[in-house]
Amino acid sequence: MLLHTIDTSPRPTGEPGSRTPVVVLLHGMMGSAESWWRVVPLLIARGHRVLSIDLPGHGLSPRDPSLTIAQAAASVAETVEHCAPGRPIIAVGHSYGATVLAEASHAVDLHLAVYVDAGLALKGGCDRNALVSQYRRDQQARMSADALRAMRPFYSERDAEVEARAASRFDPETMASISCGADHSWTPEPGSILIHAQPSAWVSADDLQRFADGGVQVRGIPGAAHTVWYSHFAEFTASLPELFGPSPSPSPSPSPSPATSTLS
Repeated sequence: MLLHTIDTSPRPTGEPGSRTPVVVLLHGMMGSAESWWRVVPLLIARGHRVLSIDLPGHGLSPRDPSLTIAQAAASVAETVEHCAPGRPIIAVGHSYGATVLAEASHAVDLHLAVYVDAGLALKGGCDRNALVSQYRRDQQARMSADALRAMRPFYSERDAEVEARAASRFDPETMASISCGADHSWTPEPGSILIHAQPSAWVSADDLQRFADGGVQVRGIPGAAHTVWYSHFAEFTASLPELFGPSPSPSPSPSPSPATSTLS
């Protein structure tokens, strides 16, 4: 299943056979490809091509009431290969998007994986009807930009508009299906990076130790919210010099404007 993608350079870039990595962004639950609206221009300015993907049941991507985490990951891998065949990938996944990234990591040519505030564990065995009802209540609470700004004072006006729109497009049936199967847990590959809120409601001390013992670079941002780049944008970008550091070479022409490519 191909997923809706915001592609900042939908035409082929680089020399044939180029090994320059493409940056892939995966949002969290009830977010969307637009959730990275503040992050994408900074990546473009550093010369990166960016693919920001709507996960299944989110944004403008297809719905699937029988979705599994493996199917979500396969859809991400298929979409990345469709948009940027043969290119190495730097992938950033937040929360639920991080679990999808962890599941997809062996199907994508990963140059670097960045997991944002995710313990990389998914509890299964949930009652589907109860979970759908819960997600619908959460969705309703987040569909008003004014209500979101009241709940999250660190949101800008545009942040709230983007996230309210994402909530309105969210499909509870698709997301509930993910949690109705077996439990899942993942250990990030050595050399990957975990950026976490400090303290975090989603990443435990045991998780941090497990990741560090496995060769993961663990970087905390004191006082950050779960959506770290919304509450602490400067600290988030500073924590990832691999992505947001100086461009290795000056760009000879203006950076391309983002273009939306709808895949289905």
